[in-house]
Amino acid sequence: MSYEKVTQVQSRIIIGTKQTLKAMNNGEISEVLIAEDADQYITESVASLAEELDIPCEWVDSMKRLGAACGIEVGASTVAIKRL
Repeated sequence: MSYEKVTQVQSRIIIGTKQTLKAMNNGEISEVLIAEDADQYITESVASLAEELDIPCEWVDSMKRLGAACGIEVGASTVAIKRL
């Protein structure tokens, strides 16, 4: 389900940890997706901030598939969906 959701909202996604953290702190995000096979050191800050800010956080199994859903040729460790 998550990969399809990312594909459907292409115009509202933010790809990458740094950009995701910045947008979360600015209150722009409605949901975060994190790849389980990404380095925990990278994803830990996103997961903890999402919990702190009460932003729904969904884990997906593959960085490669998450990147493909975003329309990029490399894996994505985190993807955020902007609010409407």
